[in-house]
Formats: sequence, C-alpha cells, structure tokens
Amino acid sequence: MGQRTRDNRGALSTSESRVKHQRFRQAVLGGLMFLAAYKSHAALEATHAPTDGAASEITVTATRVPEPVDQIPVSISVVSGRELRARDARDMASALSGVSGVEAPAGGDAGPSSAVPSFWGLHEFDAFLLVMDDIPWGGAFNPAIPTLNLNDVQRIEVLKGAAPVMYGATSFVGVVHVLHYPAGKAADTADLALGNYGSARGSAAFALPQWGDYRQSFAASGESHGFADKREKASDGRLLYRGALDVGRGQLQVDVSASLVRDVPLSPVIREGTALTRLTPLDADFNPADAGIDENKLQLTIGYSHPTPWGTWATLASFSRSHVDDVRAFLHPDLSGAADTQNQNRTVLDDYLDTHLASQFGRATLLVGADLLYGYGRQTTLNGNNAYTVPLDGSVVPPPTTQLPVNEIGYVSDKRLFAGQYVQLDWKPDTRWDLIAGVRLNETRDSKFASDLTLRPFTPTRQHAAQQASRDNIRPTETLGVSNRVWVDGKAEAVLYADYRNVFKPAALDFGPDYQPDVLHPETAKSYEAGLKGAAADGRLSYQAEVFHMDFNNLVVRTESGFLTNAAAERLKGAELEARYRIGDDLIVAGNYAYHEARFTQYRLFDAAANAYVDVAGKQLPLSPRHLASAGILYAPPHGFNTTLVLTYVGRRFLDEENVAPVGGYAKCDATLGYSVGHYQLSLEGGNLTNQRPPVSASEFGSEAFYRMNARTLWVRFAYQEL
Repeated sequence: MGQRTRDNRGALSTSESRVKHQRFRQAVLGGLMFLAAYKSHAALEATHAPTDGAASEITVTATRVPEPVDQIPVSISVVSGRELRARDARDMASALSGVSGVEAPAGGDAGPSSAVPSFWGLHEFDAFLLVMDDIPWGGAFNPAIPTLNLNDVQRIEVLKGAAPVMYGATSFVGVVHVLHYPAGKAADTADLALGNYGSARGSAAFALPQWGDYRQSFAASGESHGFADKREKASDGRLLYRGALDVGRGQLQVDVSASLVRDVPLSPVIREGTALTRLTPLDADFNPADAGIDENKLQLTIGYSHPTPWGTWATLASFSRSHVDDVRAFLHPDLSGAADTQNQNRTVLDDYLDTHLASQFGRATLLVGADLLYGYGRQTTLNGNNAYTVPLDGSVVPPPTTQLPVNEIGYVSDKRLFAGQYVQLDWKPDTRWDLIAGVRLNETRDSKFASDLTLRPFTPTRQHAAQQASRDNIRPTETLGVSNRVWVDGKAEAVLYADYRNVFKPAALDFGPDYQPDVLHPETAKSYEAGLKGAAADGRLSYQAEVFHMDFNNLVVRTESGFLTNAAAERLKGAELEARYRIGDDLIVAGNYAYHEARFTQYRLFDAAANAYVDVAGKQLPLSPRHLASAGILYAPPHGFNTTLVLTYVGRRFLDEENVAPVGGYAKCDATLGYSVGHYQLSLEGGNLTNQRPPVSASEFGSEAFYRMNARTLWVRFAYQEL
C-alpha cells in the first residue's frame, strides 16, 4: 500500500545520523568544560558534601525514615557514592556489580542506554521498582532506566524482594533507590574522558552559592558512546537541579530533572536450534537507516516537610513528561533475512503524590500515609511487516522507513491509577529487637483503548480491530519483619532477621508493536526471607547472608496466537552472601556469592517448531544462572596511585523455557588505575577487559532473539575533585 512521505520522527540518513551524534557530543562536552571551569569558583563559596561513611550506615527505602541498615529486618545493600566515583560507575551494570545475586547487563529492547536487571534469578525488565530521590522513576509503567541519572549520587540502596507498603503495587523482586546529595551539598567533581570506538563523556556536580537560607546544587553529565558495531550509539545528556529553603519550621524542596537520550540500537542475535546463530556477524545491525530511540524527559518535584505536635508531616509531588520516537526492525526467526519494521511515537505522563505522618511513641515509630501514582501512555505505531530482506552478513544498510511501505497501523492509550493508604509500625522494644509490620489497602485502575488497522498485502483485505478494556482491583498487601541482635561486642555484632511479604502488581504495558487489547489480571507473589547480618573484626568486616523463597503466580505469557495472558507460575528460591572488609581508610576488599533456583511451577509453552504445547513446569527460567559471584578491591587514597578491580562470574544457564539451549558461564573483569595529585586525577579505565560476548538479555519484541554483552571498553579520564 501507499508509501510514507514522512515518518513519526523525521528520517535521517546514516551520514546525517553520524553528524547528529557528533554535534551532540561537541555540544555536551563544550557545556561540561564550561561547567568545570565555573565549578572551581562556585565550590569556594558552597558547602561541600560530607563523607560517605555515615551515609552508608543509614537506609530509608524500607521505612521512609532514617534507619540503621544493620538493624532493619530486611535484606538491603548500600553502595556508597565514594565507591561509585572510585570505580567511575556510570551505568546500572557497574553500579550494582558488588551486590549479591543482582545482574544488570546494559542494553536490551529499550536501547544501549538501558539495562535489564535481575533479582533472585528473575530476568524481567518490569519486575523491580526503580526509585530516584523517593520518587518512583517510571513507576506507573516500566522502570525508566535510560533516563536514570547516576551523577552526584550519595548512595544507592538495593532492597531485595517486594516494594515496601509505602510504594504500593510496583515491585516483586527488588527496589533500586538512587539518592543524590541534598540541595546545597554535592560531590564537587568534574571530569572529561575519551574512549575507544570514538566515545567521549563528561560530568560536573557542585553546590551552588547559597542565597540567604536558599540552598542549591547542580549536576550535569553527557556522553557520546560508540560500540563495536559502528552504527550503534548512545548519546545522552542529563541535568539535575536541587533547591531547598527553610520555610517557618519546615523545609521546602524543589528538584528539576531533564534528560535527553539519542540511542541507535543494535539488532539482537537469533537463536538457531540450541545456540545463537553463526550466520550473522558478532556485531551486526539490521535496523533501517533511520533507526533510533530518541527520548526527551522533564520532571519537576516539589516537597514540603515540617514538624507537628503529632510527628513530622511530609508531602512530595512529582510531575514527569516524556516523549519517545522509536524506529527499528527485527529479523524473522527463520533467518531468511526478512525483517519487520516499527516506527513508534510515544508520550508518557508519570505523576506521583505522597503524604505521610511519621510519629514517635517511645520506642515505636508509626508511619501513616497515602499516595497516588498516575500514568498515561499514548502510542502510535506504523509497522512494515516483511518490509525488506537483507543479507545476513550485515553488508547492506537497510533503507530508511520513509522509503518503505506501511501495512499495519496500531494505536494504544492507557491510563493507570495506583492509589493506596498505608500504615507501618517500626517498634524496638529494646536494643536487641526490631519489629516492622505494614499493611496497605491498594486501589488500582487500568483503562486501555487499543486499535489495529492492517492493510494489503499483509492481510488479504483491509481489516480493523479496536477494543476498550479496563480492570479495577481493591486488595490489601502486607509486610512483616523481625530482627534480633543476638550478639554484640563493641563494633562487632550479629543480627538475625526474618521477613514476609504478600504483594500484587498490575500487568506491565511494554509499548510493543503488536496489538494487545486486553487488560490482564495482576500478577501476585508471596515471599519469605531469613538471614544473618552484622559486623566483625572491630567493625571492619560487614556481612550479610540470607535464604529466600518466593511463589510467583498469574505470570503473563504469550499464547499460540501471539496475545498475552495470565497462564504461568514460578518459584524463586536460593541463598545469597556478601561481605566487605575495610583493611584501612582507603582500602576495601569485597566479595559475594548467590545460589538461585528459579523454575516454572506451571506453564504450558507453545513450541512453534513442534507445533504443540509443551509442559515446562520444573524447568529453569531462561537466562537464570544458578551460580553468581563477584570479588573486588577498592584502593582510593586522596593522593598517589589508586586502583579498583571487580571480577564477576555468571554461571551456566539456558536460553529457552524447555532447557534445550544451554549457555556456558563466563567471567568479566572491570578495572581502573589512576594517579592523584592535589585536586586532579588521571586514570585509565576498562570495562569487560576479558571481552566476553555472551547473551545476557532476551528481546521481548524479536522472536527467539538475544542481546550480547557489550565489547571491551577503554577510557582515559581526567578528573577534578574537591578535597
């Protein structure tokens, strides 16, 4: 049928796209050089950030009020900002590499700026909750990893299991909470770096001069990241402004965050039989010439807290607007070279409101609150099914989508409302015991309109389908945890803990190219944890060991017809251990190990090759390794040589639900080596130095297709740091 004269985003030739990324890089680095020059003057007048030592002892994710991490009866790992800066961790994969049982390989369907984290052996992009400065970051739909800002981070808190009652029906297996320095404080750093594949990046973070009682800070970062495939790019820019003012007895805060993402994605590799195909090169891009995932996101957060006779009352409101243009293609799984293109124009609103009162009654803290999470997503999709056929050697760049026919037009509009009222009691009857009990009444509503228009020759005749659907749910969720400090000797201690959580989560909307009109039933989970954590060697050694068990029901899977339905169940269980030993003020060694048993307990999979349903109950989940381990060393004195090293091992796993396509384990090495003189540091950095290229995440859109780990990266970095 008719040709498109213009697509949703305005097509760019390959050369034009290259020029666009070069100009983006020049603009970002020029701006950061200006900020770095301004920073040394501003830092003289501003308040510097405190050290991370105290911050690493406190967590707020599980309670909303500061709580010692060693006493709270739940599994929480804290990654300090000092460690992140010493390792120059710029993405989720490197930031979480020292957390036991967690993987976060870069890339995936959301583009090279994204990642696909896994907790407890579950590889699902939407099964965890991402939080930034107390705000769910993409909470109404899917974690907004591409726009996550890891510049000027004070600490990252990683909670295993379902989200606390304060965050509602948003997570099953984990919460990643990124906390930046508060307004008026900052890491006070600036850097520029050049890398292989024509990569460049820079960042700056500093506290601005105080205006009376008004405190403020600013952070900016940007990069133009190249990859082994010459077409794949990640050009991003992020800004964060934080302001705070004492008003009466309370405090007013204002945060403004802006993100620009300009990604050119890589094609996933198709599985052929029991392994990835060798008919395509290791790095090949079969996307159209105008492929790209462009996102502009702006977020405003306003908060106010003040003491009352009944406790501290705090309110936080956030308003987020995001626009995405997504153009790419996926090869057919038969390896014929035929490809389906998709050209998507998407707008997402994600708003959040929370108000709560934290009251202190002797040894008990009572948290009472209510919140509202509102999401609205609208997407138009122009599909070109069988749009072109290309040679599998990757020697030909496919034409832009403006030169290809459209034979399917899809539209989806989805409104989501997650409301709830919660109560959580944190009671410490003495210095040994800590009891946390929380209950929440959830009211959720998901309303969707979807339509699909197919044209010849994709269908024999012009066909149109449309459906309006909605689903309401009112149900409680609960958490209960208890800890007991069974031994204490000075700074050494041992704390036993146990935790139970019962949660549900409305099914995710993945904004894919296919017609999916139904609003599915929520997925549900019950989890149990028990563990031992504490410190030894006069507090220099910290450790945490736990066992867990989760039953996951109403899992969303794809049927023979391609539609999604609730028809599966899983069981996740295992054990995790992590330990850190501080040899001196500037030298830390760490290690962790995890054993995961993640299996289906109910699932009849349709095997297209056999044209039959197969019962895969008892089979291991795809891409879920039984064994995970890492070890690292961090040596970061203020002057002289400094170095970091992180070794990661991921064990054997399967690419498929039937467990007939095994993939061997692999080891990965990341390292830095630098020298500091005064405020300045010059360093060499390497990621994936072993240059391992295994499959690390599965495509939700490309059938039987997988993304490999990024190739080795090398950087030379020059940094400025306030002492």
